[in-house]
Amino acid sequence: MSSIGIGQRPQNRRQKMVKAIWTGIWLVYLSAPVSDLVHGGHSTGVVVLGWFGLVAFVGWYGALVFRTGRGETTPFVLVSLVVLAAEAALLSFTLGREWLVLFVYVSIASGAVLPLRMARWVIPAVSAVLTGIALTVSGGKAYLAGLLIPAFLGGFAMTGVRELIRTTIALREARATVAQLAANEERLRLARDLHDLLGHSLSLITLKSELAGRMLPDHPEKAAQQVADIEQVSRQALVDVREAVTGYRRPRLSGELAGAQVALTAAGVTADLPAEPDLTDVAEESESALAWALREAVTNVVRHSGARHCTVELVRRQTLDGPMLELSVEDDGSGGSGHGPGNGLTGLTERLEKAGGALEAGRVRHGFRLVARVPAQAPFEAADHPVGSGA
Repeated sequence: MSSIGIGQRPQNRRQKMVKAIWTGIWLVYLSAPVSDLVHGGHSTGVVVLGWFGLVAFVGWYGALVFRTGRGETTPFVLVSLVVLAAEAALLSFTLGREWLVLFVYVSIASGAVLPLRMARWVIPAVSAVLTGIALTVSGGKAYLAGLLIPAFLGGFAMTGVRELIRTTIALREARATVAQLAANEERLRLARDLHDLLGHSLSLITLKSELAGRMLPDHPEKAAQQVADIEQVSRQALVDVREAVTGYRRPRLSGELAGAQVALTAAGVTADLPAEPDLTDVAEESESALAWALREAVTNVVRHSGARHCTVELVRRQTLDGPMLELSVEDDGSGGSGHGPGNGLTGLTERLEKAGGALEAGRVRHGFRLVARVPAQAPFEAADHPVGSGA
């Protein structure tokens, strides 16, 4: 995704250009100073100095706004705000009332780069300075009403944007931490399960092996019985481990739907998901393959698409090859940046093919769509019947 999310710094030249363009849009309000330089009747020397001052002001303002979201207050920030305010005052006094608009940018920059505890004092101070200079400059009083409210409200609006950025960064970090903790907890769960399953069995196998070794010379029949018991315990332990690993590696579709709702909501994506499906007659391998497909698709939506809306549908279709269960995940995002299928989609294709199904994924008109199909165990009365709809 090439766009810039709130709280993210530009990572490449294109993102920096996008942010620069977005910042530059608001410079349209400098039309009054520009018009004054072009049509104000100033001497050539004054016009040259005016252009120099305006360019210096805009450059310094842009450097400050690009710091939005970094969270630190350095001497550079404070000195820059003082320089901007002083330059705005100097240009307003020397060139006239049209230059009072620069104080609006000083106020907005203060809200963008200063912590709230400082900005709540600096913004009113800038507004007060604007008022004092406007009452002093010839004709400035007529401009005061149109500039004071934008300076005051615009500055505090930027403090809200700054707090939103900081909150978004904190939420991203918290979400990453939660995901890491969940993965660690799942590893611990598997380790506990395997320990509980194998601890007793291996201890019993060790004990019976020692007994069989002692009985073998004098009581071969009893030793053979111990060996038979060892075989039985070993087989049962193997079954238990397989069940534990199968339960660990095979997700359920209902659980993945619930997880998809949480993941999409946390990522700020509006989710349209089906009701909990009734899959009692669906093969376990088919359900597991669809669950993996849903997990991979939702992961791609959250991480790479930049989507605002995601729709998940689960339907049964009667085809020439028999009844099929179809899962589709469609978003309105920009999709991945790669030129070919990633490892996730490649592995998912292999998993679906192993279950007798197929995968389709690609761009659509307004986003990206992934469709996974697997065979159902029993035919259905009607084609295209939504799963879990209660019909």
